[in-house]
Amino acid sequence: MAYLDAASTEPLHPAAREALIAASEAGWADPARLYGAARRASMLLEQARAEVAELLGARPDEVSFTASGTQAIHLGVLGALKARRRVGTRLVVSAVEHSSVLHAAELHEREGGTVEVVGVDRTGRVDVAAFAEAVSRPGTALACLQTANHEVGTLQPVAEVAEACRAAGVPLLVDAAQSAGRLPIPAGWSILAASAHKWGGPPGVGVLAVRKGTRWRSPYPEDEREHRRVPGFPNVPAAVAAAAALRERLAEEATEGPRLSALVDRIRAEVPRRVPDVEVVGDPVRRLPHIVTFSCLYVDGEALLLELDKAGFAVSSGSSCTSSTLRPSHVLEAMGVLTHGNVRVSLPRGVSESDVDRFLAVLPDVVHRIRSSLGVQ
Repeated sequence: MAYLDAASTEPLHPAAREALIAASEAGWADPARLYGAARRASMLLEQARAEVAELLGARPDEVSFTASGTQAIHLGVLGALKARRRVGTRLVVSAVEHSSVLHAAELHEREGGTVEVVGVDRTGRVDVAAFAEAVSRPGTALACLQTANHEVGTLQPVAEVAEACRAAGVPLLVDAAQSAGRLPIPAGWSILAASAHKWGGPPGVGVLAVRKGTRWRSPYPEDEREHRRVPGFPNVPAAVAAAAALRERLAEEATEGPRLSALVDRIRAEVPRRVPDVEVVGDPVRRLPHIVTFSCLYVDGEALLLELDKAGFAVSSGSSCTSSTLRPSHVLEAMGVLTHGNVRVSLPRGVSESDVDRFLAVLPDVVHRIRSSLGVQ
């Protein structure tokens, strides 16, 4: 099986595996206690926090570990809105944010807040002028923008949007889940969220960073742990493993990033050449190095994924369309591109060129067979 779904989760990095085993033996105790085993666990947790903070461009006391990237987003969004209720109840988001942001926005609306959604172009890039205008309106409490899109890989103009937010006095929450460990984090964020399993850390570890001076109040009952931001017992071994994976992943990126990007360029060029009626979506240049998404006309996306699975390829659909909802991807809809017959290929560290060659060789026949079964020539 060729695993080509790193955007969903990156395989556990060897450095994370080693750190997880070692920390499970040394860091199992409650880091809030005072006896020796607890002090060792506390030291490991704080070392992991300091390392993650440095690698993400934050201070250690700004960083808290959460149970997931989704929890980090929910805490970041709802906590900032709660703290800034006197300022207003307007939330500004892009049309292509991750579902965790949009779900938090829906909750905010149900509780009486307002949400303004800023559109994107056909590559999935947000309109900076429209975003700046939206955050400048009175009563804006928070703005949210991803560093890069989870489905199509397009990089967002975070630095320009951050400058507009600074001028308007509006904090900016940046979802860095898909880019952390691969690209530098753009400056200007007030709140940052990330997810360790996206960079090769263990699942079940998210990162929430709140800049000093940013107003934020937990939407949960107050808890003494994780700087009073995240309730519950911290997973010390997983936090240590997350820090180890992030350190190694960033060290590898100078060579691995360009290699993966070249393979993605090859897929972007070869798929439409070998398969008729295909649209490759997302920005071809301002993009993440490891993601490429394309849509095949006259093909059901779920059927395509199943056939590729049978052929030995683990890929996902950017379409998010399921038999239960029959709703296509909000990202592809916002971009105005084909929403069905969609495949997202995302390359993990260490993927071989031969896996990509085999994928390109197999894909045309798979698409042809599905189209033929539907009577499409």
